[in-house]
Amino acid sequence: MHRILLLNGPNLNMLGRREPERYGSETLDAVVARCSELADALGAELDAFQSNHEGALVDRIHAAADDGTTAIVINAGAYTHTSIALRDALAAVPLPYYEVHISNVHARESFRHASLIAAGAAGVLVGLGTDGYLLALRAACGQT
Repeated sequence: MHRILLLNGPNLNMLGRREPERYGSETLDAVVARCSELADALGAELDAFQSNHEGALVDRIHAAADDGTTAIVINAGAYTHTSIALRDALAAVPLPYYEVHISNVHARESFRHASLIAAGAAGVLVGLGTDGYLLALRAACGQT
């Protein structure tokens, strides 16, 4: 059985309220609910975690090494572009991970064009809205 960690970084708790013209009106709770439904349909277990704190995200990644997690779907938010700590935590845990971004970061400010975590990712989904989470979840379950 697949056990997927759905990890969301800073400001993603504000989905549905933060810049809806860019990120849409769907809340993070609604995204997690859709992912949970898909995980159930795929025979997988989903564990969702969100934090605005870099260290909490690093700790959760480390815990995934020992809790039965088989893959990680991560939207690191702004930490994508700044966090060597997240990059190193993902590299330290021998699990495939899929990077997700709701907006097309390559069509935005230049500082968003570089991802510190993409090089080690099994896949990167960018600009597909919240459906990117579902596609990453399918990939993490071997359903591509």
